Amino acid sequence: MAAGGGFTKIVVVTRKTMLEELVERHGTRGQARFLAESRGESFTEVEQAHETYEHARQSLRKGLPAGVRSQWIERGFLPNFLFGPHDLVVTLGPDGLVVNVAKYLATQPVLGINPDPERIDGVLVPFPIGAAAAALTAALADAIPVRRITMARARLDDGQTIDAVNDLFIGIQSHASARYRIEYRKQVENQSSSGVIVSTGAGSTGWYRSVMTAAAGLATAHLGKKAVGNLADRYPLDATARELRFSVREPFTSLSSTAGLVWGPITGSETLDIVSQMPTGGVIFSDGMEQDFVKFEAGMRARIGIADRSLELLWPA
Repeated sequence: MAAGGGFTKIVVVTRKTMLEELVERHGTRGQARFLAESRGESFTEVEQAHETYEHARQSLRKGLPAGVRSQWIERGFLPNFLFGPHDLVVTLGPDGLVVNVAKYLATQPVLGINPDPERIDGVLVPFPIGAAAAALTAALADAIPVRRITMARARLDDGQTIDAVNDLFIGIQSHASARYRIEYRKQVENQSSSGVIVSTGAGSTGWYRSVMTAAAGLATAHLGKKAVGNLADRYPLDATARELRFSVREPFTSLSSTAGLVWGPITGSETLDIVSQMPTGGVIFSDGMEQDFVKFEAGMRARIGIADRSLELLWPA
């Protein structure tokens, strides 16, 4: 649902800090500190980041509006949590936490709270913790605009689908080459590569940016800066734009594979079609979650385009 009026519950999604994860792994804070410092790493930064997040957590708890039910859930429990149709979803953490939550939502809007602006970019979490209470009150009063973030979708010919806020990866689980047939704008090509990345506008500042940076660096080394120009800076794409961009990673040319279709936009209702030629190990996963994938093995077709749903993100006017 769009923001406003009918919210019956606030669901706050949190994530463990690095300190909490280290203590879980090593048993005590002292042991975690000893192991970090024995490797020459500073434990102070880990503790400071934890304290900042804990302060934000307590501040948000105190700022929740009275008279509205609330529930707190840690990120690890998301796969088993059922969001209600009238939930206002609040994330307290980095941009990636919004991405983690998005795949479990239908039309519930998300209010992203940045607990640590000095460490978190805030691409998808625009509200600093100091503004959280006012933002919650405004959201419940339908006084914050909704920014609809474009998502990508891969639909397999067996009916399975997988959506992404940032990126879809199509390739193979191991470091072996992915083999597939790619079809784009009436062009067809058999390829062997390290996989295909399809990025949204929200993801254009991440994986897609690194692809563009690498391409620009390689071209500059061979052709010179004047010839390449500002290629490395041509990565941004508005998160609300109805456009995706695909990039082929490390394409390999041989007697059976070529590399003419290595980049392109996907706009409107058009699709990028990929047919797997991988007997085993072929996968499609989204937003860097390698363990959460759909199999993509020989003969299967994936049709990739703009999803018919979007991430409903509450955004400051």
